[in-house]
Amino acid sequence: MRIHCPYCGTRGVEEFTYLGDATVRRPDPDAPEAAWVDYVYLRDNPAGPHPEYWYHAAGCHGWLVVVRDTRTHEIFSVRTASGGAEA
Repeated sequence: MRIHCPYCGTRGVEEFTYLGDATVRRPDPDAPEAAWVDYVYLRDNPAGPHPEYWYHAAGCHGWLVVVRDTRTHEIFSVRTASGGAEA
């Protein structure tokens, strides 16, 4: 798999570190304990296009949001994560 870094160009996946689901949102500090348990321990396992956080560890050290098909590993888009997953 190859990922196109907006700063460094297209690179092999071995330069990047997968950091998880970009759709998970941290609960408010005063949220009920159940919300925190869900945030820490529960994750969906979607099939299809899904936004993920990736870190360019062997390059520019940039955080990226990569929309990748979890079935085929096809990458639909890559952008900087400065605006969060929705930006």
